[in-house]
This record gives sequence, C-alpha cells and structure tokens, in this order.
Amino acid sequence: MQGIKKLFKEKLYKYKPEGITLRWIMNILGVIAVFFICCFLLASVSIKNYYYSNVESILNSGASSTAVSYFSANLDAGATLEQCAAEFIDSFSYKEKTTTWIIDNDGEVITSSSGFAIEKQEMPDYDEALISESGKSKFIGKLDSGEKVMAVCRVIKNSDGDILGAVRVLSSMELVDKQVHNIVFVIFVGLLFVFALIVFSNLFFIRSIIIPVKEIEEITKKISQGDYSERIEKKYNDEIGNLCDSINTMAEEISSADKMKNDFISTISHELRTPLTSIKGWGETLTLTSDDSVDELTRKGLQVIVKEAGRLEGFVEELLDFSRLQSGRMNLRLAKTDIFAELDETVFTFRERAMREGIEVKYSIPDVPAAANADANRLKQVFMNILDNALKYSRAPSKIFVKAEFTKLDSGNFAKIAIADQGCGISKEDLPHVKEKFYKANVSVRGSGIGLAVTNEIVNLHGGRLEIDSKEGKGTLVTIYLPIENAPSENQLQDISKNQADAEIDRGMEMKG
Repeated sequence: MQGIKKLFKEKLYKYKPEGITLRWIMNILGVIAVFFICCFLLASVSIKNYYYSNVESILNSGASSTAVSYFSANLDAGATLEQCAAEFIDSFSYKEKTTTWIIDNDGEVITSSSGFAIEKQEMPDYDEALISESGKSKFIGKLDSGEKVMAVCRVIKNSDGDILGAVRVLSSMELVDKQVHNIVFVIFVGLLFVFALIVFSNLFFIRSIIIPVKEIEEITKKISQGDYSERIEKKYNDEIGNLCDSINTMAEEISSADKMKNDFISTISHELRTPLTSIKGWGETLTLTSDDSVDELTRKGLQVIVKEAGRLEGFVEELLDFSRLQSGRMNLRLAKTDIFAELDETVFTFRERAMREGIEVKYSIPDVPAAANADANRLKQVFMNILDNALKYSRAPSKIFVKAEFTKLDSGNFAKIAIADQGCGISKEDLPHVKEKFYKANVSVRGSGIGLAVTNEIVNLHGGRLEIDSKEGKGTLVTIYLPIENAPSENQLQDISKNQADAEIDRGMEMKG
C-alpha cells in the first residue's frame, strides 16, 4: 500500500502546477467547477421546492374552500364551532401527517387534532388571513416551542360573510428538512466524486503530456549547452513521439556538424603551425644575421614578419586549445608547483611589454610559496591571457594592478590572484557572456574570443574558479581562486599582509567594487 502511495505521489506530483498544467486548472477545471456548483444549487433548490410544495398541497387540502363551506353550512344549521371542528378533524384524510387547529373569533385555539390544549401564541398566517381578500395565508417558521413548521390558515365565514373563526393546518418540517438535507448531501457527494474523477483522469492525461515535455526541455537544455550525446527516449507514437524523433535527429546532425568543425579546426591548426614556425624561425634568423648592408626597409619588413608570425602562432595555439577543449582532450600535467612563483615570473615577463605600450604594472606577491598540485605551463597561460586582455583593453597612460594572497573558502585553502585594469570595462549586457566561446564584448579589439573560454576551463580543471567584475568606463577586475595544499597560519597571514600591503594596489582593486 505504501509503495502504491509513493508511486502515485511521484507520478502525480512530480511537478508543481505551472505552465500548461496551471492554465488547464484555471480554465478547464474552473469552468467545470462553476458548472457543478450551478447544478448543485439548482438541484438543491428544486428538491426543496418539490418537497415543500408537496407539504403545502396536503395543507391546502385541509384548509380548502370545501372545508370552509362545510363549516359555514353546519354553522348556519345551528351547530357550534366545536361540534363542527370535531367532525371535520375526524374526517380529514391527512390527520396523521398534519395537525389541525380550529380557531375562534378571539384568536383562541378551541380544538386541536393533537388532543392537547394550545396556549395562545403568535400566528402570522392567521393575522394575515383575516385581512387577506382570499381569506387564506401561508406561514413557514418556528412555533414558540422552537419547532419548524409550515402552516396554512383559512378564515371561516357564515352565509352573511361574517368571520366566525379559522381553520389552521400545520405540518412539522423537521423530517422534511432532514430528508432534503440527506438528498442534497448525496447529490453533493456524487458531484464531488464525478468532479474528482474528472480531475484525476484529466490530470493523468495532462501529466502524460507535461512529463514528456519536461523531459524534452531538460534534454534540449543539455544539448544547447553542448552535450550532443543526450537523446530523448520515445515513449509515445504521437505528436510528442514525433517531436522526440525530430530533436534526436537534430542532435545527431548538430553533433556531426560539431565534430566536423572541431576536426577542421584541429587539422587547419596543425597544418598552419608548421609553416608559421618556419616563417617565424627564418624571419628571426634573417633579422639576427643581417648586417649593415641590409637597408632599413628590409630590416623593418623582417621585424614585421617575425611579429605577425608570432601573433598568428599564438592564434593557432588558441585554436588548438579550443579543439582540445571541445573534444575533452585538454589534460593537465600535474606536478608540485608554486603558484605565486609562476605568477611572479609571468608578471616579470609581461611587465616589459606593458611598459613599451605606456602601461604601468603594479603588483604585490607574497614571498611565502603557495604549493599546489598544478600544471605550471597552463597556469602561466592563464595569467598571461588575463594580463594580455587587461593590456588590450587599456589605453596609455594607465595602470594594471596585480595582487596575490592566501584565502580560506568553505572548500579549503586557496590562492587568490586578482588582476585589475583601468580600461574601457565591460557592459552589464556583455558581462555574463564573456566566458563563452567566440564571444567578444568589444569587436574593435583584436582577438578570437577563445582565450577567456580556454582560461576558464583551465582554472576549472585545477579545481578553482574564475570571477569577472567590471564597470563600463572604469575597468575590469578578474579574480582567480586556485586550491593549494597548505596555507600559512593566521599570524603568518597577518605578517604577510603587513609586509605586502600596498595602498595604491588596494585602491585599484576596490575601485571595481
């Protein structure tokens, strides 16, 4: 039993009412619910009216014009009201279902079919019958005893039209109301059962659409994120099944096209690498071996060849890294590495180039090593890519700030490297996409749009994370967190902070917020 309940909950309540399900509940179920409520109210009123009208017809038969004629004829013949009342009550067909009162001119009940004396009490129907043209009135309400009754009262007149009294026939409505309530309750339960049956049958039908659509949505999200191996299981031979087939076919075609693209990029990159290496090598050789007899134009031409060949070589390396990233072949050669030492070496190499372009590099790196199991060459690639981006988007005269420190996160000890520039910055619209492949926030700046995606992947492979914050027109701050084996103690950290504190660098970092 528990297993059935668990399965029911998993299948029926797997998803919260939203989307198509919510619209169905609001529209279809809303209409059905209103229809059922109207039917219930109409049935309740009809049943009550039916039973009440039956009671009223019985009461009318006792307080009919025939009964009044009977009293008038006997009274004119000299009989008393009490004598007429006794004979009338004995001859009344519904005396077991009703109570008959004979009332005199003073409003006193002189005879009752119940046999009990009736104390004088309020009788709205009697008062109304006295002034009514028809001489008749009906009352539904409670007696002084609290019992709910229906009463019909008709005045008794003699042949001269003088009012001599009245006949009042009453029936208790307690049993009638109880019967009406029971029938209404049965109708309510029946309608509720039918409504529940409609809801659950339709809910299962809706789920048979919603659940496959949700599964399709999840798979298509994975496909859109680059996982082309995902396929949707076809469960139905209908429109949803055809949609599954179409998406699976699309995924296969995209996967095939993506593989063809990656193979093409890999092949072209390898084919370009060899001639570029030769061009750069021979260009450097000719530049170094050229003597004073070589004219200045030729010398500058050789320098341009070497520079542009180097730039193309870097672009080819990015394409190769991208190909490895796409095919999952980007592997790390892990070894014992000092992250801060690799950063210091990269900054030292980069600093001369930045100075030639009018950009000053300010940096603060602790003297304490940050030991980690990492790929030194890939880390240098990460640092160089970020520094290169900072330089590309900066304009002289400006500064680039580099600060390294130890930090603790929930997952352990980390080395934190922050690199900030005073360049053009990145807009809010572009910022969420800058780590995507081939995305360029500023098309006016050279670059393939691959470097940052490769950098982010290398950091992720090291178990770290890369964060980018930027303000358009002020600059960009890139923060790298890389896990390390051990961190200095709190006292050592305080000493390092004191020794390495640089107010200008801190201001440069804080500027990005």
